[in-house]
Amino acid sequence: MTSPAGSARVPWAAVYGAAAFAVVLWGANPAVTKIAVGGLPGATVGVGRMLLAGLLALPVILLFRLRPPRAAGDWGLLLAAALGGFVGFPLLFSLGMAKTATSHGALINAAIPVFTGLFGLVAARRWPSGRWTAGMALAVAGEALLILGRGDSGGGSGGVGATLAGDLVCMASSACAGLSYVAGSRLSARIGVWPTTFWAIGLGGVLMAPALLWPAVTLPATVPPSAWAAVAYLAVAGSIVGYVAWYWALMTGGVVRVSPMQFAMPVVSLALAVALFADRLTLMLLASAALVLAGIAIARKG
Repeated sequence: MTSPAGSARVPWAAVYGAAAFAVVLWGANPAVTKIAVGGLPGATVGVGRMLLAGLLALPVILLFRLRPPRAAGDWGLLLAAALGGFVGFPLLFSLGMAKTATSHGALINAAIPVFTGLFGLVAARRWPSGRWTAGMALAVAGEALLILGRGDSGGGSGGVGATLAGDLVCMASSACAGLSYVAGSRLSARIGVWPTTFWAIGLGGVLMAPALLWPAVTLPATVPPSAWAAVAYLAVAGSIVGYVAWYWALMTGGVVRVSPMQFAMPVVSLALAVALFADRLTLMLLASAALVLAGIAIARKG
């Protein structure tokens, strides 16, 4: 296999390995978020995870002297990455997961690479290849099969069934994430992965701080330790480690080629939904997962 564009010495295995690592971390997000919103309000989870991530990012910026963007256009990319990935996505996804089933949130997350690929094509001002389009279509067909053939989509041990409102909020969060990935990958190519990631997280934390005045952000009298642990995971693994790996993979391998890897996220998420929330693993789900993985294999070569 040839090396990724713009990084001739980096093997494709490293690019897809980094992308897969991020996908596994993010694939756990629906289940972990469901655990968090089981003990905390959705708004509190969304705001809290980014404030914690921002507090962790600022010392790294100072310690390693990570420089911010200098050009006005780069600041625009940083703002888009921060607003999309570190304000819009965590807040909307937490609110959505509080209103829908774990499996539904996992399936709707599968729309992220669609938005990422589309935003990437718009940014690059080009049409997709036939192979990429075919792969995306196959993966989307797998997701449609999951949704149409899911059967009982009750909340399982999570206690919340699927709702249209929750699904729509989760879908909006997917669009925010796709925008952030494209903006972040383009900025990473200009100032580096580490400055992009940590400045976006830090800026996201600053932008999220006024939300502490939002009446919906409340702290119950009793919060289970599992909820705090879940928020910590979302802040560190979901908001820092995952983004470092993903931005690097997108920057090195290309947004359009690497973004279909995210279609594997619902496979990870559904496995955790089955294990943690008693969702049923049916033959229909397995067939859908096979279509999703096949779509990834085709689209990533396009």
